[in-house]
Amino acid sequence: MPKLKTHKPAKRRFHITGTGKIMRVKGGKSHLRRNKSRRAKMLYDEKLPLHPSFKAKVKRLLPYS
Repeated sequence: MPKLKTHKPAKRRFHITGTGKIMRVKGGKSHLRRNKSRRAKMLYDEKLPLHPSFKAKVKRLLPYS
């Protein structure tokens, strides 16, 4: 049986915890941050759990995680 390929952009964007939760980082971190408050900028750094409706799709993109 051939090996399944990992989707590299998905591997970069999602992190799977030890308990199996899929975590994501907010988009929009890279530019136009000067105009935002310090609190708003700090919220970009935390990881958030992925919405359950996307779980099956991400699991298919990351077969070995």
